[in-house]
Amino acid sequence: MLFRSTARGEGGLTVYSSINEQEALPLWKIFQDRTGIAVYYVRASDTQLLSRIAIEGRARQRSWDITVSTASLKIPAEVTIAVELPEAKFINAEARGAGGRWHGVYAHYNAPAYNTKEVRPEDLPKTFEEFAGKTQWKGRVAIDSVDGTWLSGVVTHYGEEKGRKIVGDLVKNLSPVLVDGHLQLARAVSSGEYLVALSNYISLTLNLKLSGAPTDYFATDVTPLFFGAVAVSAQAPHPATAKLAANFLLGVDAQEFSKKAGRLPVRPDVTPNPPDAITRLGSSKVIPVPTSAEEERKWQRVFQEIFRPR
Repeated sequence: MLFRSTARGEGGLTVYSSINEQEALPLWKIFQDRTGIAVYYVRASDTQLLSRIAIEGRARQRSWDITVSTASLKIPAEVTIAVELPEAKFINAEARGAGGRWHGVYAHYNAPAYNTKEVRPEDLPKTFEEFAGKTQWKGRVAIDSVDGTWLSGVVTHYGEEKGRKIVGDLVKNLSPVLVDGHLQLARAVSSGEYLVALSNYISLTLNLKLSGAPTDYFATDVTPLFFGAVAVSAQAPHPATAKLAANFLLGVDAQEFSKKAGRLPVRPDVTPNPPDAITRLGSSKVIPVPTSAEEERKWQRVFQEIFRPR
């Protein structure tokens, strides 16, 4: 999609992103109005973005300036460039990628969700070991069909042997249903189609709760975390503008805007909605999850082996 305004300055900015236009375009309109720089916005799925970037890279095309997506963490290191951004010192430390090759823009905390009409708070498990014993929920539990990220965090927390055993027990005892898409999963739990989700983005659960749906998240002993991030192309057509835009996304105004769109901020000085969205995790161990393309492929293979055994 092409989004441009009359540019008062020189140059432009090409953004590759997986964020829907209804959310993204008003934010980039703010950037354009402040800087006079035209913005060209191209939206696609993470998979499509990575494929497009790879193809254009092989053709040595200088096509994009920044990406804003969870795909930003999976782009090969040689394709992006390390940048120092003034606003980066204000974001959470775990949201700063190694070497400055990416910076988190919004946070995906992964925690179980439940239907508040069907499940009592006092019946919620406090650990995944306890979760595996909730056999009364068998067949009424669900998880996203490609949630290797969650699996990675759980195994990292418990250790390889124990982690795999716990997840294996969850599958054996609860027969979780695989649902295509985190948003669909959140809606299915809030509608009562499933009682509980083994894991989902807490932002999606809370957005439905804020809209009046009977759903909420609950904390266990481990909370995997990863980010939607901004990365700057090593071959950016407009490198100075790319850094300016990346820094803009980390600023208070952009973070407040994203919060209103239902995302969780990466700045401690921006209060999430609701204010206790993150602090309710309590003593749960937050595990930042590696999300390189190689790591993602590895954990997705393991996920399929456990959840879809042949």
